[in-house]
Amino acid sequence: MKKFSKIEWEQKLKEARKEVLHYKRIAKETGNICLRETDALSQLILWRKQAEEELRENEERYRTVVEDMPAMICRFFCDGTLNFVNTAYCNYFNKKKEELIGQNFFQFILKEDQDKVKNQFMSLDRKRPTITYEHQVMAPDGEIRWQQRTDRAIFDDQDNVSEYQSIGRDITEEKIAQQEKTMLEVQLQQAHKMQAIGTLASGFAHNFNNLLMGIMANVSIILLDIDSNHQHYKYLKNIEKQVANGSKLSAQLTGYARAGRDGVKPIHLNQLLKETCDTFKIAKKEIIIHQDLDENLYGIESDIGQIEQVLLNLYVNAADAMPEGGDFFLKTMNITDKEMTGKSYDPKPGNYILLTVRDTGAGMDEETRERIFEPFFTTKGFTKGTGLGLSSAYGTIKRHGGYIDVDSEKGCGTTFSIYLPGTKKEVEKELPEEILMGNETVLLVDDEHMVIEGCREMLTKMGYNVTIARNGKHAIEIYKDNQDKIDIVIIDMIMPELSGGETYDRLKEMNPDINVLLSSGYSINGQATEILERGCNGFIQKPFNLNVMSMKLREILDQK
Repeated sequence: MKKFSKIEWEQKLKEARKEVLHYKRIAKETGNICLRETDALSQLILWRKQAEEELRENEERYRTVVEDMPAMICRFFCDGTLNFVNTAYCNYFNKKKEELIGQNFFQFILKEDQDKVKNQFMSLDRKRPTITYEHQVMAPDGEIRWQQRTDRAIFDDQDNVSEYQSIGRDITEEKIAQQEKTMLEVQLQQAHKMQAIGTLASGFAHNFNNLLMGIMANVSIILLDIDSNHQHYKYLKNIEKQVANGSKLSAQLTGYARAGRDGVKPIHLNQLLKETCDTFKIAKKEIIIHQDLDENLYGIESDIGQIEQVLLNLYVNAADAMPEGGDFFLKTMNITDKEMTGKSYDPKPGNYILLTVRDTGAGMDEETRERIFEPFFTTKGFTKGTGLGLSSAYGTIKRHGGYIDVDSEKGCGTTFSIYLPGTKKEVEKELPEEILMGNETVLLVDDEHMVIEGCREMLTKMGYNVTIARNGKHAIEIYKDNQDKIDIVIIDMIMPELSGGETYDRLKEMNPDINVLLSSGYSINGQATEILERGCNGFIQKPFNLNVMSMKLREILDQK
């Protein structure tokens, strides 16, 4: 038998009823039983049965579809009482149908979202019968998850809402992905910002170090001509020291890291602590620094610039925790791996030095403490902090084979414990005070007038013959005509038109055995390291004094 739609069935039944009424009227008018009426009535009954059967089949088919849909489907009365739930709805809340029917739809929505959702339902009418929204739910495992729902109002014959139908899906993973995307976008913006700030700070450091170079050169020249008994000797030495501190301050501003050809070498941590503390005292006079340093402390094999940066990050963290001032404690001691007990890690066997850094600041709660070493995590806001300082310190300590712990409570200050592998290798001694003289010819290349004049005087005082070039092109012309007379070239790395690196490459083409000392107000990282890898003989960081310059020159010249 042909299948008909619901509308087609209703039309057929309507026509059959008309036919039955028609034959009833004939029978009444004639007074005789009309056989056609009986046939029509039988046909009506047959079609009605068939229509009812098809309706039952369709209802069962649609019910199966609804039951098997992955979306969570339910229906509920105006007061929120559930009267239908599908399998997906039951599985999501880990309940049986009989447990859910009669329960309130709104009870599964997080309390802070319930009023918002109820207000949305109250706004539905014939003009706006559906609504899509998001809300949070408490899952059976206690986890808060996100759902997106599309709800429809169902109306009775008087256009009053009789119940609601709701179709929902879990969007928790989408929410997390969106949050992560937003966080990555913020981090990318912050990285671009830091790159721009880094470029600006690096340029500042270069120019500032050139200014300091002029001061250092003049002080070194004066010191060379007077003995230690002179009444002004101690003041000149103090100026020399302050110039060195100024250079360190600019290096710290740019996140200075002297990783390069020198690389990792044995150093005295105590000496580094004393030097960095002196700089810290200048910037934060309201903080009282206490030092308890073991005089017999092991050395550490380290990149000195990277450890300086770790200390700087810890100092800055302490200063931020004590904006009104406070006490800052530094302690060093020798230990072994056997004494590093109760840790979440298993330290490698051997000797370690322990650096304890403690402040009396605001401290941290447990949630902050657990995330303190995460990249870009900051409690200061992006306008005041990058969230990179402590994560950078953590990475540096790890790369040095060490460990770092943090202990803190809200209102009780913070203590960082840093463990670095100790070494008994001999630590490089400080440069001697003597000036090493020479009589070779030096080509000095720099575009800064005060650097040129200061360095020329220094070289002349040390016995060298000096030829000046104020840019790269000039240097190439001079060297081309005087190659056999020039023993070494000192090249500034940053110059207009032809850079130090390009100048070096051109000179190297003319003479593969040329001696070149690279000079810069920038650190050895980046371009300087690349030039050194191409065969440049050495690097000297501005500002430098006579002693350092004489040592660098003799290291290169005496090799050949």
